[in-house]
Amino acid sequence: MNSTAVIVFVVAWIVIGLITGLWMARRGHSAMWTIVAVILGPLFVPIAFERAERRPVLAATGPEGVDSAGSASADERRLLVGLDGSAESERALAAAIELMGSRCGSVILAEVVSYDDASEGASGNEVEEATARLAAAASRLPGVRTNYEVLAGPPGEALRQFAEEQEVDLLVVSRRGRGLSKRLMGSVSSDLVQHAKVPVLVVEP
Repeated sequence: MNSTAVIVFVVAWIVIGLITGLWMARRGHSAMWTIVAVILGPLFVPIAFERAERRPVLAATGPEGVDSAGSASADERRLLVGLDGSAESERALAAAIELMGSRCGSVILAEVVSYDDASEGASGNEVEEATARLAAAASRLPGVRTNYEVLAGPPGEALRQFAEEQEVDLLVVSRRGRGLSKRLMGSVSSDLVQHAKVPVLVVEP
């Protein structure tokens, strides 16, 4: 095998692995799978299809649970606010509360983690950290009926599904999140605007 063929083989191996790893990340799994995928190349493809989850799931819930859709009065609105620990998402929450004013009947705060972080035996404590962040955010909303949930799955799909299940009146997110999530996994806000069945408010940073 000449050097050109070797180079083509190696590049194809890496590209197949990279595409498969990014596909898993976009399906709600940890971006760390991309490293494994690049190493294993095409051998990782069947592993990805075997491990890929199909639907977002609830990873943790706040102590009060979530109020039913019928608990709010006719002139009150139920908000779902997607947080990710960034200052931008906190500003989106503040903007939504200010916008709704007295019409805000209840607020559900939600953060999305990967399936891997939410699975039994996960080495990290992402679910606990997300729960703590949501509890802290809820404590900063005195006078507002607030609950929180940690979801697992692709961020856009998880928030969309949860918003529909809870029959919220408005889904609020920041246009930008933290880290490399937008570059690696696509824009959550764009996904919500294009596919959500409930009204979406995207707050500029």
